[in-house]
Amino acid sequence: MHIYTLRLGSRSMGGGEAGSGAGKGGGSGGAIRDAGGAFGKKEAANEEQYFRKLQAKQLKDMKDGLEKEVKFHEEQIKAHQEALKRHKERLDKLDD
Repeated sequence: MHIYTLRLGSRSMGGGEAGSGAGKGGGSGGAIRDAGGAFGKKEAANEEQYFRKLQAKQLKDMKDGLEKEVKFHEEQIKAHQEALKRHKERLDKLDD
């Protein structure tokens, strides 16, 4: 059984606009983001896009895993029902 950690919601950079430079909401996320300006904003947008894609992949993986588990349990139920039927038939034969 796999346990997936899924973060719902967007990343927040604090006060100010993301990518606007160090101490202005961009944090100290590297030289480009520290400089601020258009490149800092582009880097912040790229980071947001990365995390959205990562979250979508995690959600898909979790859904696929759950569908696989459901299928497994449905097969187990079917096998158990068939076993119950066989055992009941054997009991009926013993009663005769």
